[in-house]
Amino acid sequence: MTESLATHPDRLLPADPGTRSVARTLLARVQDLPIISPHGHVDAAVIEQNTPFPDPAALLVTPDHYVTRLIHASGVPLEQLQPGAGAREVWRLFCESLPLFDGTASGYWLRTQFETVFGLPGDLSADTADATFDAMTAKLAEPGFRPRELFKDFNIEVLATTDDPLDNLASHRALAADPSFHGRVLPTFRPDAYLNIAHPSWGTNVERLIETASDGGTGYRGYLTALENRRRYFVEHGAVSADHGVRTPATLKLDAAEAERLFERARSGQATAADRDVFEAHMMYQMARMSVEDGLVMTIHPGSYRNHHQPTFEAFGADTGHDIPFAVDYTEAIRPLLQDFGTAKDFHLVLFTLDETVFSRELAPLAGFYPSVYIGAPWWFLDAPDAMLRFRSAITETAGFSRSSGFIDDTRAFCSIPARHDASRRIEASFLARLVAEHRISEDRAHELIVDVVDSSPRRVFKL
Repeated sequence: MTESLATHPDRLLPADPGTRSVARTLLARVQDLPIISPHGHVDAAVIEQNTPFPDPAALLVTPDHYVTRLIHASGVPLEQLQPGAGAREVWRLFCESLPLFDGTASGYWLRTQFETVFGLPGDLSADTADATFDAMTAKLAEPGFRPRELFKDFNIEVLATTDDPLDNLASHRALAADPSFHGRVLPTFRPDAYLNIAHPSWGTNVERLIETASDGGTGYRGYLTALENRRRYFVEHGAVSADHGVRTPATLKLDAAEAERLFERARSGQATAADRDVFEAHMMYQMARMSVEDGLVMTIHPGSYRNHHQPTFEAFGADTGHDIPFAVDYTEAIRPLLQDFGTAKDFHLVLFTLDETVFSRELAPLAGFYPSVYIGAPWWFLDAPDAMLRFRSAITETAGFSRSSGFIDDTRAFCSIPARHDASRRIEASFLARLVAEHRISEDRAHELIVDVVDSSPRRVFKL
């Protein structure tokens, strides 16, 4: 019988026997620590309402653009992977396509979920599609597979969501008040659609924001007041961070008169693409100012060309697999913000990238000087085993271990959370084991470091 890859005790650990032995002991030190997930996209209502997941396709395929994009690349029309295509039919296509994921991070997570969460063989196929669909459907109907029970089984301590600034956060409030729920589900302030004047709903969003939260203020000043008030509302409901999915990491300090002129030009529909970039850069500066004042950790996720294929966007909307990374420049772009706030007391700024060339060239040196700057973990296209190892190698010689954020799963796929965190812990154990084997750090120190990287860092960086 072939040994399972998805549950092999040495998966992702070094091939060298001596180094692997050290990695095993390091992994054992952190394997059972609770999951701290300070950035992700699971809907809080899923946890609060505790309703059963509808079917295997809706849980693992249709909402996950990591999955649908690669199947689509093989020639499957995207409409055949949408909820309306029929859950069983979508699942059949997924099972037929599973070999496409060999060697990918998605394939690793999926196979781990099948075996460790659902008790199914890791290698599904077209021949087993109907049987596994039925088996998983039956599992999802069991009381033990409700979201709250899985939250506990997954050993999740903290789960942060991503939320619209005008969300009433009712689900977060209900969970915080529920004595039967012992985890923490925290909202995250995500104002992209209120800062980026190119967003198709920007004008409508801004009018709603000012009307709802400006304390009677109008224009640009009312806009800033409304953003400040909504941030405070999020803090009152447990938020620890504000996340910004911007096109570039550019920041810029405008005087109030110029900012107001840009704001009004945008409201009248006369803003240019250059206006968009300048205004968003200025608002990133303003978001940093607000973070210094209200204490929210500021995270920046730049460098994605959103909705690269316009026909797909028009047919299926955003987050459907065609966001493509591009190169970014942090050193000059972030300097205006850091001139004023880089050494501000208790300001935490977490810088992510999809351009891994900036890890050693820019982010590690920035985090190695500015007390406010932390290096965001590999994200999206980079949250894969080899890329995570490259990340550690790229940043550690300049910034050490203390200046990184801790692992970020950044997922909508709830059942993949433990698999993703397990993969990260194995990679951290592997990297530290190599340093031990090369006599660059002691094994005792490696045991301290892995606890810090896995558990203490996210608590420290995200003020948990």
